[in-house]
Amino acid sequence: MNRIFIFIFSVLFSFHIFAEQADSLIGKVVSIADGDTVIILKNNQQTKIRLAEIDTPEKNQPHGKKAKNALSNLIFNKEVEVEIVTIDRYGRTVGKIFLDNRNINKEMVKAGHAWVYVQYAKDKTLFALEKNAKENQLGLWALPEGERIPPWKWRKNKRKSK
Repeated sequence: MNRIFIFIFSVLFSFHIFAEQADSLIGKVVSIADGDTVIILKNNQQTKIRLAEIDTPEKNQPHGKKAKNALSNLIFNKEVEVEIVTIDRYGRTVGKIFLDNRNINKEMVKAGHAWVYVQYAKDKTLFALEKNAKENQLGLWALPEGERIPPWKWRKNKRKSK
């Protein structure tokens, strides 16, 4: 009986470890596309990563270049861990990026370089970070109110004007 229990426990534990490894990716950040999209290199294979639960200004939008530079200053050319959340409809891996146990997604919101992407947000602490950045006029929150257009609205308006 004990052998069966030990065998079952060993098999289940092995699956648990495999599942944990399958849900994360460790690699070097080799490119920053914008404030919420990077490319990770691992074993000569590139993976595009979209930062989960946040949305930064588009490149041609006010604060877009600053958001990209902020993300670059945090993680470019560094080895990071990506906690994979899902694969989006564009085939990008969506995840939370960690550098030395710092949640980079949260750091972007905390510094005022990103909005909480309300439609996808599961981590409720992001809202407090955004509120604090807004109250202290950090990053994009220092822009005049008319220039603070959430990226999802910006993209929608661009699609309508085509």
